[in-house]
Amino acid sequence: MRRVVVTGLGTVNPIGNNVEQYFRNLEQGVSGAAPITLFDASKFKTRFACEVKGFDPNEHFDRKEARKYDRFTQFALVAAKEAAQDAGLVDAENRTVGTVDKDRVGVVWASGIGGIGTFFDEVFSFATGDGTPKYNPFFIPKMIADIAAGHISMKYGFRGPNYCTVSACSSSNHAFIDALNLIRWGKAEVIVAGGSEAAINPAGIGGFNAMQALSTRNDDPATASRPYDTGRDGFVMGEGAGALILEEYEHAVARGAKIYAEVVGGGMSADAYHLTAPDPEGAGALLAMREALKDAGIDASEIDYVNTHGTSTPAGDLPEIKGIMAALGEHVYQINISSTKSMTGHLLGGAAAIEALACILAIDRGIVPPTINVSERDPQIDPRINLTLGSAQRREIHCALSNTFGFGGHNSTVIFKKVK
Repeated sequence: MRRVVVTGLGTVNPIGNNVEQYFRNLEQGVSGAAPITLFDASKFKTRFACEVKGFDPNEHFDRKEARKYDRFTQFALVAAKEAAQDAGLVDAENRTVGTVDKDRVGVVWASGIGGIGTFFDEVFSFATGDGTPKYNPFFIPKMIADIAAGHISMKYGFRGPNYCTVSACSSSNHAFIDALNLIRWGKAEVIVAGGSEAAINPAGIGGFNAMQALSTRNDDPATASRPYDTGRDGFVMGEGAGALILEEYEHAVARGAKIYAEVVGGGMSADAYHLTAPDPEGAGALLAMREALKDAGIDASEIDYVNTHGTSTPAGDLPEIKGIMAALGEHVYQINISSTKSMTGHLLGGAAAIEALACILAIDRGIVPPTINVSERDPQIDPRINLTLGSAQRREIHCALSNTFGFGGHNSTVIFKKVK
């Protein structure tokens, strides 16, 4: 099969409005959690989140254009632009450059929920009005989860495969796996792949509060996301986007593109167990990791770093560790493991997108980002496992594995490898 590499990176997320700022803050262990500013959360059980900081849509879009986009689409367009420019597909004025065939450039973009902010605002306006339907004509086009992929393609005239993957918090890894396979099968030469989410609003916070899924550590938000800590009490909502430019290897070499890493495999599975809880023994996670290793054609002993789903929920963290131990065997004691959600919070459908960036940059720069906020390590986790607690660690990384799992039992794993 044709090889697939990463030639461009882009992001806007709670600890960085571009790739360099993001990885610098990852390396330094910066928390993105703080009191919610996007709406009045004073009556909610959870009053904090990992919001994107200092994001002004008017700096990226004209006022008329910005009104057509839900916040999750705004994030998607900004991240995709940075990635496309980084890959040399577009110039500083956003014009496509070079001889890339636009018919062979696709977009596979993920979102677990899509325009929930738009949906909430429109329905709330109707419910609190006089009953006269006065819906915005852009209501539906702003809300639907596939629209970010559509807008990215329209922005640049990319006419290749174009759609959205939706599998809750596993969505972005499914986008990467689909993009990987489309290029392998010769359906495209280049694909803009990634994911975005913007669910920090009354409906998003209220809904997850009702499920008792969110941390309620309102007195100290910065330390609320604490994967593998005995005091973890739920995840912290995040928002933002991450984008990769995936490209056929020979195509990238021919145009002199910078190559960050190779995407060598992906695995998918289902827990077939519970609506929201993972299989307690990590069976679904294990299956996804084994499938990814098989697809990549590599041995478990070649993995150097695992970026975990690690959401900081009492029910979720341990099963994944069990799955990792089963997938890697004794080699698990030789690797680094970390949860970058301890810093970014949980971006839901966009989570795997920014975690892929963490893996790729860890390979590129030889730096493993830490797991922060662990004051008392869960004694059920084997103490010999290196969770990269507190501070980043330097090591050469040849292969990095990224896990994401979603409500409904959706599991996905992607493996990135240094290009030799």
